[in-house]
Amino acid sequence: MNATSAWLLAVNSKLNSPGLTAVYEQQAVGYAFKVYLIDDSCWMVLAWPKGSRIAFRLAYSPNDHLELRRVLEKDQNITFRIASLMGEYEAVVRLPAGEIPVLRLTTTLRAAAPVLFPYWPRDIVPLGAASSDKLAEGEIKVSQVGTRSGQLYFSLTRPKAGSVLYLQNLTSLADYNQQTETSAGDTVGGEWPEIGFALPPTLKNKPLEAGKTYALSDAFIVFSEEVPADEGAMVRQYLDLLAAVYLQLPKPATTYKNWPETLQKGLTDLTESPGCWSQVNGNHYLNAYVCDYATPPEIMVQLAVLLPLLDYVEWNDSQLEVMKKIKEGLPAFYNEELGTIMRWHPKVADKMEGDEEHKKPMVMDSWYLHHPLLNLSRLALKGDKVAEKLFLDSLEFAIKVARHFNYRWPVFYKMDTLEVIKAETQPGKGGEKDVPGLYAHVMLQAWELTGNKRYLAEAERGALKLQGLGFDLFYQANNTSFSAGALLRLYKVTQKEVYKELSYLCLANVFRNVKLWDCNYGYGQNFSSFFALFPLNDAPYTAVYEEQEVFCAFHDYLHHAEGLDILPSLRLLMAEYIRFLVERAVYYYPTMLPKAMLSDEVKTGEVDPNLWIALEDMHDGWEKSGEVGQEVYGAGNAFGILPRHYMQVEDEPFMIYTDYPTYGFSPKKHRPAKFTLAGDTRLSCRLMLVKTDKGKMPEFSVTLNGGNEPAKGRKTKDGHLEFTIPGDSEVYINWKTK
Repeated sequence: MNATSAWLLAVNSKLNSPGLTAVYEQQAVGYAFKVYLIDDSCWMVLAWPKGSRIAFRLAYSPNDHLELRRVLEKDQNITFRIASLMGEYEAVVRLPAGEIPVLRLTTTLRAAAPVLFPYWPRDIVPLGAASSDKLAEGEIKVSQVGTRSGQLYFSLTRPKAGSVLYLQNLTSLADYNQQTETSAGDTVGGEWPEIGFALPPTLKNKPLEAGKTYALSDAFIVFSEEVPADEGAMVRQYLDLLAAVYLQLPKPATTYKNWPETLQKGLTDLTESPGCWSQVNGNHYLNAYVCDYATPPEIMVQLAVLLPLLDYVEWNDSQLEVMKKIKEGLPAFYNEELGTIMRWHPKVADKMEGDEEHKKPMVMDSWYLHHPLLNLSRLALKGDKVAEKLFLDSLEFAIKVARHFNYRWPVFYKMDTLEVIKAETQPGKGGEKDVPGLYAHVMLQAWELTGNKRYLAEAERGALKLQGLGFDLFYQANNTSFSAGALLRLYKVTQKEVYKELSYLCLANVFRNVKLWDCNYGYGQNFSSFFALFPLNDAPYTAVYEEQEVFCAFHDYLHHAEGLDILPSLRLLMAEYIRFLVERAVYYYPTMLPKAMLSDEVKTGEVDPNLWIALEDMHDGWEKSGEVGQEVYGAGNAFGILPRHYMQVEDEPFMIYTDYPTYGFSPKKHRPAKFTLAGDTRLSCRLMLVKTDKGKMPEFSVTLNGGNEPAKGRKTKDGHLEFTIPGDSEVYINWKTK
């Protein structure tokens, strides 16, 4: 047990006082709930069926004596109106119901005077057994980092009571953050036993306004009687509890974004803007960032753009000259002496100034070897012979490196000597822990391409190194997501349950690093950020390239999972991430943002606010965005979205759009058009019949689930037809020309 403050000891003593009388008590789903008013605080105490207890603070006014004015009950909501020196509190408790119980605690304050909060205590006290004043012992498994979800996932281990996922709906705090100019980042966490949410301290000149009402907390709490016995149980519990809270969480409305138009603008700027390109030995290469001429061409950058372009031309039955230009430059990255592709273009690698430890000719960032190999394998499987040769000729080097490091990769190493340049991301944190999964993906691709079982054995050796990493597995979001897909494929090939469980572990790590709230304060008011994903486990911003690749990896995972028995919570969360990505990814383009919110200083290259090339970085609402640069290798954004969310119907003046993934779209000429939506029936997505020319739209009939459930749509101002459809529905679309 960690040391505790005098404040916590006093609270624990008062809540365990023998003469304490509840002002309200109720039973729900086998749990007991009691509300107590103690001097300057109002507490709700939850008791597990076995007797262990945990307290959540509803209201607080330091050195005050709160007065309960009224208790109102309606449906499942109990409202407590409480007077304090600071103003009028209203605490609303929504008791849990259903198979997985979710408790909601919402507190607002109508300020009586301009109020400052220089300090605010955390709002959870693990009380332990009813017969003891000894605080419960427990283990925190997940807590908020930066501006990620305001979450806390923990187990009470002594007395062994169960587990809790606490999620603060930080969206609701926007008025508080706006008025006080504070951030919602790093507000949920703490050290056991002083845990929970604490309001960010206010500045002297930024008090709450008198007479105005502010939300001070909106907590969703889901609890279980299980203390997970192993890693697999912990992962399944976390995902199930997160999905249960997500179903109850208020979510922002989405709007349709015109991705075909955005793609054309992005394609024009990618191909025609000189800031996107460099030349070496007569070949053209994409820069990593707009106007970044100091950094040599990287093979990862070329392939990260080429593969989404390939998705687009396959969808559109078209040709793009820019793809030929990129492909022509790829063989130059191969090093005959080492027998592998290189990260940096060998002809100009020695021109790097070495201002960063990885910007040296022979230095390899571990994932930078495997990611290009993965993309080369994808080209090879589509029949590209140049890509196939580069891929196959590099495999022996990749295997040599894997075995040298025992399938646990450092951050940076030298390619010619395999000397470790940087072993760990931070002292004691280990190297790039998700690279074994990325390696497994590369080896699976090699096995699929060649049929050589040696590569399948290598994939398994890599995959098993992910065991035991828990919530420390995540190094980079896209690579962790690719790992999940590889592990699911390994499960399908071998039927070994361990690989399916490890795929869940990867995905739990990804969902730990998302942002389940919308930053509606400061510059955050100009763009949607709900369900955004952070590229690294300590990154202070969300990033377009990693998000776009995770989006594609989730699509692939769901397609590989079709017909398999996987966690319903995963199907729900993955479909919802995709739905919100399609909504908000357009805001990575600086053309969609006020110029005032773009960073005045740019780390790499330049930012052109009129160019349809995405910014790498979107920040907290009080920080400007785009300070890293305008990311050319994130140009695949629109090219990944369009082919996955727009279904074309041959010789007809419309396309079919959904913001959920779909399965089994019928051939373009057949009527009715039919497909199945991903997701969960308890949530809905947008289906649109998108008008593609100036003529009249046909008359449509849209039905669900065998054609027996008609869907009613509405016409938009642009002439499209829009429907709201439950997830996991079979959709049938028929039409006749007027």
